[in-house]
Amino acid sequence: MKLYLQVLGCPKNDSDMSNFRGIMISRGHEFVENPIESELVMIDTCGFIEAAKMESIEGILSFCQLKEEKPELKVIAFGCLVQRYYKELKEEIREIDGLISITSPSVLADLVEKGAFFVLSEPETIYEYEIRCDSPPYAFVKIGDGCDRACAFCSIPSFKGKSKSRGVEDITREVRALVKRGIKEIVLVSQDTTQYGTDLYDRQALPELLRGLDEIEGDFWVRVMYLHPDHLTSRLIHAIASSKHALPYFDIPVQSGSDRILRAMDRTKNNRELRALLKEIRTQVPGAVLRTTLLVGFPGENRETIEETLDFIKAVRFNWLGGFVYSPEEGTAAFARKPVMGIERAQEYLNGLLCEQDEISHQINQRHVGKHRKALIEENAGGILVGRLFDSAPEIDGSVILSGNADVGGFVECLVTAADVHDTRGVVGADAKSA
Repeated sequence: MKLYLQVLGCPKNDSDMSNFRGIMISRGHEFVENPIESELVMIDTCGFIEAAKMESIEGILSFCQLKEEKPELKVIAFGCLVQRYYKELKEEIREIDGLISITSPSVLADLVEKGAFFVLSEPETIYEYEIRCDSPPYAFVKIGDGCDRACAFCSIPSFKGKSKSRGVEDITREVRALVKRGIKEIVLVSQDTTQYGTDLYDRQALPELLRGLDEIEGDFWVRVMYLHPDHLTSRLIHAIASSKHALPYFDIPVQSGSDRILRAMDRTKNNRELRALLKEIRTQVPGAVLRTTLLVGFPGENRETIEETLDFIKAVRFNWLGGFVYSPEEGTAAFARKPVMGIERAQEYLNGLLCEQDEISHQINQRHVGKHRKALIEENAGGILVGRLFDSAPEIDGSVILSGNADVGGFVECLVTAADVHDTRGVVGADAKSA
């Protein structure tokens, strides 16, 4: 069977679909680059916030229009949006050929082969590793999914369920296979990696997982994403800092710097405690990279709370910062609350915060200039090498742009000669040594 697959949403979906691709290819199926050349178009959807939902729906409708040109083409949607809105999608998008709720890659493969395209069941977010299809140099590895937190703005627990973890041995087996195939960066993802292991081992088991990954031979990076600040402990910080493969990269979504908004969001740590946590990381881990995410426009947000968040950003000086505008989501504690500001005003405030962060990121980036660094090469664009330094996560942070010769998918030593707001520039040096 010829399939076309579009993956929307978060890196957990990327990890799931890498597994799905591997399973289907191992069974003799083929993935094509052009949807019109396929027999079956599949779209992995996102149902987190309004913008993501609309992107998924627009994608579904766009693919369904291809059936005018190729009537025999089948189009199915699956994943988070379907889990959350199965009945509504089935009633309102009559031209779609299938809707499958959240399920494991192997079960999805079975359903596709059987032609069982309409399935709504309890979300199956965790599964055992079988085989993957990845192109170097990096791969997302899902260590868990779902969430036990009750943040007032977040709908994810309502359709993904409680936090569930994969076993240390199974994840280690998957990572070992990826490293053997040439993957140089393993990005560990979950809805909240601080929850990893609490369901299986009655404790935070990220330290044990990192020790297991350290036993894998090879030259590769491990990057841990999505560390919830309310449950990021000194033990977890030490585990990342002491791992020989884990990078000193801490992705900690604080959401706000205002105590009033944090309380309204049902977050535990306040401004002072968050600052103390981030200071502890930089004290324990010299050279630590801090990344965060902000949510702007939550009910109760106003100029004063934005100013508090701005002061927080200036005080902490994150390396990287992303953000999004609040979206009222049914099933959340905040849904019935009326936002004080509109979407356009919230976006203006967010743009202002991001502008301030750009200045900080530019200043921090200057620290690379004149230094030798290790870079992971992702692309050769007409003789220009594009990659990343240790402080940049794939797809969300800055790049390093290099002149010289190097193989795509591998590490090189380089000399950084210039730094922009997000990107750095340099040259590949045969005698360069990593700082």
